[in-house]
Amino acid sequence: MSVHELRRRWKPTKERVLDSDRHEPIRIRIHRTCSWLQRVEEIEPESASDTGLIFRWIALNSLYGIWDDDAGQPTPDREALESFLDMVAEIDREELLPTILEEHRDLVMSVFDDEYLTTMFWKNPTERQAKLARKTRFSANTWYLEKRYRLILDQVVGRIYFLRCQLIHGGATLGSKLNRDAVSRCATMLGHLLPAVVVIMIDHGVDEDWGPLCYPPMRAADGHVGA
Repeated sequence: MSVHELRRRWKPTKERVLDSDRHEPIRIRIHRTCSWLQRVEEIEPESASDTGLIFRWIALNSLYGIWDDDAGQPTPDREALESFLDMVAEIDREELLPTILEEHRDLVMSVFDDEYLTTMFWKNPTERQAKLARKTRFSANTWYLEKRYRLILDQVVGRIYFLRCQLIHGGATLGSKLNRDAVSRCATMLGHLLPAVVVIMIDHGVDEDWGPLCYPPMRAADGHVGA
């Protein structure tokens, strides 16, 4: 689903809650997400590149990020992400995410088959450890048979997150030949999942509490607007 289609789907609900302060956080989340997804569309055919993966993750982060008032900073990524995926899976009445995971099962399996996308391998990067890391692929066959889609989602998003961390923290060369397959697969898979997540939030999550928004727009006394 394109950004134009997402925005068209969102428009009636957005207009309905436009004057509601309670709904301002989800309006901002979806607005931010669509802005980054639009940029991904603009860089075609590079959407399966490092840039495409990073921009898509920022789009996702716009949805799951939660502000921790006590700490005065965003909630740790993995904690916020896991809580977010739990909520999305719970309100996914049409089972869009299971459908995506089934339709792109081969792609999911190729992500699971890449030992370089696991912390298990990097703790002790040996061939023996690589074989252990690749066992997830065999476990995933059972998960699919048992329709354990929440677990599959968590595992595949976890590997995409791992690659995202490598890129963001300077653990990979831009355009490196060594990780082209991994980047392409992860960017593509996230490209399938993310629009479905947005649709689920639009259709069933408008009245849910997604947590305090990180860095909401603020207007200073001089009229300057931040974030």
